[in-house]
Amino acid sequence: MDSSSTMALRSSSSSFSSASAFSVSHCPNPKPGYVSVPFNFNLRNPQSSFMFFKSLKCIQSSTPDSNPMKSIHPKNASSPFACSAVTFSPSQTADLVSSKLHRLVSEFQSISEPVDRVKRLLHYATLLPPLDESARNDSNRVMGCTAQVWLQAQLDQYGKMRFAADSDSEITRGFCSCLVWVLDGAAPEEVLKVKTEDLAYLNVGVPARERSRVNTWHNVLVSMQKRTKALVAEREGKKPPFEPFPSLVVTADGIEAKGSYAEAQAKYLLPDEFKVKELVDVLKAKNIGVVAHFYMDPEVQGILTAAQKQWPHIYISDSLVMADAALKMAKAGCKFITVLGVDFMSENVRAILDQAGFVDVGVFRMSNERIGCSLADAAASPSYMNYLEAASMSPPSLHVIYINTSLDTKAYAHELVPTITCTSSNVVQTILQAFAQVPDLNIWYGPDSYMGANIKELFQQMSKMTDEEITEIHPGHSRETIRSLLPQLHYYQDGTCIVHHLFGHEVVEKINEMYCDAFLTAHLEVPGEMFSLAMEAKRRGMGVVGSTQNILDFINQRVQEALDRNVDDHLQFVLGTESGMVTAIVAAVRDLLGSRISPSGLAKIKVEIVFPVSSDSMTRTSSQSSVKLGDVILPVIPGVAGGEGCSIHGGCASCPYMKMNSLSSLLEVCYQLPDEKNVLIAYEAQRFKLKTPNGKSVADVGCEPILHMRHFQATKQLPEKLVYQIRHANGNGSSMSLS
Repeated sequence: MDSSSTMALRSSSSSFSSASAFSVSHCPNPKPGYVSVPFNFNLRNPQSSFMFFKSLKCIQSSTPDSNPMKSIHPKNASSPFACSAVTFSPSQTADLVSSKLHRLVSEFQSISEPVDRVKRLLHYATLLPPLDESARNDSNRVMGCTAQVWLQAQLDQYGKMRFAADSDSEITRGFCSCLVWVLDGAAPEEVLKVKTEDLAYLNVGVPARERSRVNTWHNVLVSMQKRTKALVAEREGKKPPFEPFPSLVVTADGIEAKGSYAEAQAKYLLPDEFKVKELVDVLKAKNIGVVAHFYMDPEVQGILTAAQKQWPHIYISDSLVMADAALKMAKAGCKFITVLGVDFMSENVRAILDQAGFVDVGVFRMSNERIGCSLADAAASPSYMNYLEAASMSPPSLHVIYINTSLDTKAYAHELVPTITCTSSNVVQTILQAFAQVPDLNIWYGPDSYMGANIKELFQQMSKMTDEEITEIHPGHSRETIRSLLPQLHYYQDGTCIVHHLFGHEVVEKINEMYCDAFLTAHLEVPGEMFSLAMEAKRRGMGVVGSTQNILDFINQRVQEALDRNVDDHLQFVLGTESGMVTAIVAAVRDLLGSRISPSGLAKIKVEIVFPVSSDSMTRTSSQSSVKLGDVILPVIPGVAGGEGCSIHGGCASCPYMKMNSLSSLLEVCYQLPDEKNVLIAYEAQRFKLKTPNGKSVADVGCEPILHMRHFQATKQLPEKLVYQIRHANGNGSSMSLS
């Protein structure tokens, strides 16, 4: 790199002479009348974009070679870095940002050895002027980077963006140096036009185990763009388009609630000790186990979470693990199991206990009314059975049914089409393994339409990966096999969870505008827009898409990483699933933050959980201006189907069915046990006495798809019995005998 090139890079990087002083231009005597307008640019075919460099007025490096794609050798090449604020006459307009980005891509791709590319990146790190210590503060931090990264942004008097950045890691400083060079001095619309996938072409040779550092490219870019939008809006005198979502901020010292919705969630995170003792005493006295779903009412979850420390037979989890936990409690001697969830969950617990021989252990629901589920109801409809009738006509076929369905649905389905259950955390691997074992298979997924569409989109994305990348996901597949399975994968078109259905356009728009640089979590059941947003965040290490347990594990991992770094940090997570998850999240985060020995000098970690609830969800009416939830009176009314904080505007975040499981119901059931006077008949999870169309027990046939999944989880293979059923189905609208 020659001296003039070095000077150019230093000039382009040096957007700030201090924390508060912004340089206006890196070219002498800039003329405001000159403009830069974009032209179409494609990184895959960029040769034409270089021609305009010959006419630049302010290039300090040597004149470009007549062959712009000629390899640049690291030891003797002129740097592609030039003046960052070049001015053009109207006849010389061009897309400078895209061209500079291409020159950067071309440079790194032309260096053959990975170690030399890293050396070049480290060299650029030395050219990035450090920020003043006063600018290295929390408000300037870029979230999600392995190292600490600080970013400053400002609009100059000519309407151009000025950027400066710094990091405590040399590799990360190299990334920042390159991004500042590309975007400093650009018009806001040019900054916003760059996409994170454009940076994928920058192969800088960082080893796979250091891929988290490569995410810095993306996270710093997203932060640059978010701040650009805010500065443009501020200059134009526009108010922020959205109010912030409610959130809970958790620290080692306590919990802070922001917004009335968050306050309602937070009220029970520190439960009443007398209520905890009351529950523990009755559970111990009568040897009662409790299994509860993550989506419980916050009061119930708060009490149960505290009671766990005094009574081991309390478990809060996703739907699949509830039955496993109940079985362990029965083996440990519990005489009764109380189930806090919807009815198919208590049905599953009853059936699993019966299968294991614990027929004398009582299983009880929390309501004398039906506790429904929109998703389970969709699978119990004639439309779903018609879907499976069609599937049975296309052998070989496998029905992959979501665990969140009733036992009789599983039984009836299994007699039509060989069936295996799945969860949101194992559905992708289940489908991949099924295709690996039976390549000519047709797979029929249901009933969640959003999950089905998202799974199909996942495989579409996989079909564009390399064979090596696909093998890391599943060793039995390649790009060819993924492409071949796509037309053989079908999903039901008319089944949704009412909670996840409401993570719609308006909520996604707000997340994209205000929380694009936060960690984004999303259940696999959310609609496509939310799914795509979360997948983009996942690709740059800032998100997770999966089950409730996957979401909890992701948050725990990020918090633990922050603790290990031991630097002041603020982690912000958008909770893209039911708000009941917050109790388990806050409990886990507080355990992590409280697990450290606390001498002075330890870093301060803030963990913020954001509830993506539409402001329109908080609705008043003239006839009802408040609603009582437990002991709390809120100035809102329940929204869709009775779930507080719900609305058709998006962001329901609360399942009305789950909220039928109240603390008072739990205590009432517990006090009545053992039910010698039969007052709890309506609360008892009934055994299935019905027969399937083939004359078999619904309980026996309905459990078989669950057992098939258990086998898959243990061995990573479909059981031989299921493969035999697939291969020997009649293909005439009914399956072979499943005995």
